[in-house]
Amino acid sequence: MNEHEPAPSTTPTTTPRATKPAARDAAPRGGSVALALLLALLALLAAGYVGWRQWQQREGHAADAQALHAMQQRVTALEATLASVSGGRTNLAQRLDAADQLDRTLQASQQAQGDRLRLLEEAVGKLSENTLSAHDATLLDETESLLRMAKERYELFHDAQGAAAAYALAAQTLAAVNDGVFAGTRQVVEAERRALLASQPTSQAEALAKLTTLRGVLPTLPLKPLDAPADASSSGAWSRIGRALAGVISVQRDNGAPLAVADARFARELAALDLAQAQAALLAHDPKAWAAALQRADAALASQFDDHAESVQQARATLQQLAEALPDNTPVQLGTALTELRNLRAVHALSNSPASSASTAPPAHAAGAAR
Repeated sequence: MNEHEPAPSTTPTTTPRATKPAARDAAPRGGSVALALLLALLALLAAGYVGWRQWQQREGHAADAQALHAMQQRVTALEATLASVSGGRTNLAQRLDAADQLDRTLQASQQAQGDRLRLLEEAVGKLSENTLSAHDATLLDETESLLRMAKERYELFHDAQGAAAAYALAAQTLAAVNDGVFAGTRQVVEAERRALLASQPTSQAEALAKLTTLRGVLPTLPLKPLDAPADASSSGAWSRIGRALAGVISVQRDNGAPLAVADARFARELAALDLAQAQAALLAHDPKAWAAALQRADAALASQFDDHAESVQQARATLQQLAEALPDNTPVQLGTALTELRNLRAVHALSNSPASSASTAPPAHAAGAAR
């Protein structure tokens, strides 16, 4: 009961006045009940929330306990694995030590084998060097001989083709030399061989063929007729006496051949000899002898053979063409390859001599110190 509320009166005359205050107290009492119910509901909600939080905490603790237990199991398994790995590492370290010792042993053995192999290679190298040097020396001697022979053949006989063939053989022989120092000399040899081939006139083979053909047809060329008609100047008395005596007197050679037959054979042989001399002059690159031989051959055809015959005219025309085409007499300077070869051989011999080897070789104590 409130302190402000009036005390109830027992007097009957005051009943109507007491009813009104009771109606006034009913409203605050209902608000208090609602407030109490609200407070009770809030307290219930707070208790539920607290219970729910406690339940969640218990569940979280259980999960953490399970995770911690699993973690402990994993840590235990990891410790066991680490223990086994440590044992394996110890075994591996022992095996590595054994392998290292074996490797050092193998390295020492390999070094000894390498030293023996190096000594063997040096011995084989010296042996092969001696063999190759003798082989190369033989080839170089042959090359020098071929070059010298080609030079002398060209200078003595002007035989450019033979000299070029000798140069070709010299180039092949020099190519078989194992030392690469002589590669430049081989190029010089090839250059001189090409110069020899270029010095040969392109018409030389054709000219030789024409001369050979003329020598072949020379026995078939007709000579001048012996019974040629006399001209006006030979109609004197002495001419008539000579013709009369020619019918009575017959002159013969010792071998029994008639004079006409012997003269024909002699004329043909002289003409053939002139043609042969022309061929020799052409091969010898002698323009003067070439022109003189052709001139004598043409004179023999003009004096001894029938100029009216077509074959004789063709032969003389051929001789005229050959006389106009003189052979080229430009000399080729040979000897550069031979000189270079001799100089290289001299330098090579000096570089391989024992004195130069001893001067370039290091002292024995220096080699030992280097080792």
